[in-house]
Amino acid sequence: MTKAKDTKSAGCCGSCVSYFTSAKFLMYLGHSLSTWGDRMWHFAVSLFLVELYGNSLLLTAAYGLVVAGSVLLLGAIIGDWVDKNPRLKVAQTSLIVQNVSVIICGIILMVVFLYKTELLSMYQGWLLTLCYILVITIANTANLASTATAITIQRDWIVVVAGDDRSKLADMNATVRRIDQLTNILAPLAVGQIMTFGSPVIGCGFIAGWNLVSMCVEYLLLWTVYQKTPALAIKSCKKSDDEELKQLNIKVIDANSNNNEKPTEDVQLMGEKSVVTTETSICSKKITEPFRTFRDGWVAYYNQSVFWAGMGLAFLYMTVLGFDCITTGYAYTQGLSGSVLSILMGASAISGIMGTVAFTWLRKKCGLIRTGFISGIAQVSSLVLCVVSVFMPGSPLDLTVSPFQDIGTRFLEGEPLPTVSPGGVLQESFTTGIQDIWNNSSSTTSEPDVSNPLTSVSFLFAGVIAARVGLWSFDLTVTQLLQENVIESERGIINGVQNSMNYLLDLLHFIMVILGPNPEAFGLLVLISVSFVVMGHIMYFRFAYKNLEMQLFSCSSSELKTVASDQQCGNSSV
Repeated sequence: MTKAKDTKSAGCCGSCVSYFTSAKFLMYLGHSLSTWGDRMWHFAVSLFLVELYGNSLLLTAAYGLVVAGSVLLLGAIIGDWVDKNPRLKVAQTSLIVQNVSVIICGIILMVVFLYKTELLSMYQGWLLTLCYILVITIANTANLASTATAITIQRDWIVVVAGDDRSKLADMNATVRRIDQLTNILAPLAVGQIMTFGSPVIGCGFIAGWNLVSMCVEYLLLWTVYQKTPALAIKSCKKSDDEELKQLNIKVIDANSNNNEKPTEDVQLMGEKSVVTTETSICSKKITEPFRTFRDGWVAYYNQSVFWAGMGLAFLYMTVLGFDCITTGYAYTQGLSGSVLSILMGASAISGIMGTVAFTWLRKKCGLIRTGFISGIAQVSSLVLCVVSVFMPGSPLDLTVSPFQDIGTRFLEGEPLPTVSPGGVLQESFTTGIQDIWNNSSSTTSEPDVSNPLTSVSFLFAGVIAARVGLWSFDLTVTQLLQENVIESERGIINGVQNSMNYLLDLLHFIMVILGPNPEAFGLLVLISVSFVVMGHIMYFRFAYKNLEMQLFSCSSSELKTVASDQQCGNSSV
């Protein structure tokens, strides 16, 4: 009896050790470290830029515009680089570039915070401006490297580690997304406490030190996962396009070596002319290669069988219905305090985690494609509450108010113009509310009185929080569809273009806010956002109906085979 217990205990310990040393767990651990560092940096850099520029959003807006534009233009090129290089080299290079860039930014910011007055007096302030430009440029480089890391790990490595087991792939995708949700709350909270009880300089130093240590640990974890998964060393490659150059060189050599006889002058001239032409052709190809890669990437994306599913996901980025600075700034103008907003953000994260659980359950019961369809219905149904909120008591919707009245008064007349909320409470503009969030201040808000009902804003956030279940389940569905249906040799470039599409719609949503920045226009932005979400799910419905037709409406785990392994060229690692 004792021996049986010992055997069972030993077996249990052995299985635990086996799991904690498996490639899957090590990938989770590496992703946790990477995501924690990313979330701390993205939260802190906005605060740093606001504080450096005198509580103005100018530097933050410039940084956001540069980041969005860079991924939009370079997404396909980054993905193509991921495709054309060995997996370990891509992962290690992007990891090092990302973390070193953040460390350098942290050091520069520490210098600026410590010697800002001296820098401002040197060269009429141009040296300080150069520091700002350097910070934004290097931070953008870190973001591009982070994009490459996400493509290679979350869209490629995870598929190889999961192998042919689609259920394992779904579980790994869901676990990765849960890690994202948790770190999205805890990491900003941790760095926010450090900056609150310390100083921006201490915050910069902590983030730089974290990235230095994390980089070494992540590098080791990547190497271990690579060694534990031999399939990662096998990668299908595209054909080289320099065969013509080789053939031309061979012909020139053959023409010049005719049985060791001295070549004639005509042969020499022809050979030299061929070499010059070839070199010119190579130079021309190198110059135009990024443009051709950009074009080919978008063409390849359009020709994918999951094109409409990817477009549907991208359209979901054109929305103000999320917990970003825009929506929280609007909430401030409606009388919600910082503590209430923090509770709502926590509820949103829990709702997102529920979405990842719902995804794994629905995929097993109804299949992957139907899961996306059901998730879309759930999200749109929840957003009905947001539409209703626009017309509920307390809604500031008033399209007769010019969205540029506040801007014109500030810049043309030189005076700040407070806006009046429906309850009669004087509040600062939309931008000021956002600044106060970042400065952990609730000075612009007062206790909501009876004359300013919170019915509208309550319906709005109820809809936003409830919609996170369908949103994250749908996001995971499209992610796995891209993993399963894109051939290995194009996996990087297709996901790079998908990132570009996401950033394009995200950029459009910021432009939409710029055109209607006042709270009175926010209701219109809500209606436009819901319209884009509906259009995105209509695109997905087109994809789903094309694949399943009438079977789409019958809940069954049996679906058409979607894994594109038999389309692979050469040796495949899946």
